[in-house]
Amino acid sequence: MKKDIHVAHSPDSDDAFMFYALATRKIDTGDLNYIHTLSDIETLNRKAMKGEFEVSAVSFHAYAYMSDKYALLSCGASMGKNYGPIVVSAKPIQAKSLVKTTVAIPGTLTTAFLALRLLEPAIQHKVVPFDEILDEVQKGKSDAGLLIHEGQLTYRDQGLYKVVDLGEWWLEQTDLPLPLGGNVIRRDLGKRMMSRVAQDIRKSIQYGLEHREEAMAYALQFARGLDTQRIDRFIGMYVNDLTLDYGSEGKKAVKKLLSEAYKKKIIPERVALEFV
Repeated sequence: MKKDIHVAHSPDSDDAFMFYALATRKIDTGDLNYIHTLSDIETLNRKAMKGEFEVSAVSFHAYAYMSDKYALLSCGASMGKNYGPIVVSAKPIQAKSLVKTTVAIPGTLTTAFLALRLLEPAIQHKVVPFDEILDEVQKGKSDAGLLIHEGQLTYRDQGLYKVVDLGEWWLEQTDLPLPLGGNVIRRDLGKRMMSRVAQDIRKSIQYGLEHREEAMAYALQFARGLDTQRIDRFIGMYVNDLTLDYGSEGKKAVKKLLSEAYKKKIIPERVALEFV
């Protein structure tokens, strides 16, 4: 009798690359049957807060509100070392002027928005689906936009200007990579099952890194208009050694991010981190 494990992640090329081997049954998962659900990160954050899926990709910001239900998997994180979400505008403005603008953001629980609030606590914002933010700024509906996913590589094609790269800013502040999203696993599965699932997901990421071309070919269908060269670059940015394992640097980065968020009263309580 197979046991179903529901895995939720966002429909973008880096997540597709990570879960390629699992989704296409390239690795033996024994009696575990993985069922994949694709949804944008803000929706995943909200669903994970209710404990809907056994495994989910979430924003580290949102993790502050679900650590009672979920532990962090020690693989599958997206971290930007000297790069990350980018604030863009239709005409050049300085980062210090952002406080006078309204920024289109992809969701209040995204880590991108948390990082923006660490930079500028009094930021005015409006929530816009992540894949509509470029058009929103280009058409002048918002003064600036906060880009996650592939928009970080394509905004110049639409004549937009970089105001600040939050990954660059964070590295200057902390000398650490900016942790954006990770995979969480529901605690009620029990230690043994949590550890088995963690191993399968790690094997899937390892398989993708070792069979890069075939995993890339699969990921291309989730590429939203990027050419192969940019997809390759995007995947390289967010699927790397830190994705396979946080290591001490990655764990330190997550701890730093959430303790800064608590200090600045952006999240209500300190978060105890447990990695499976």
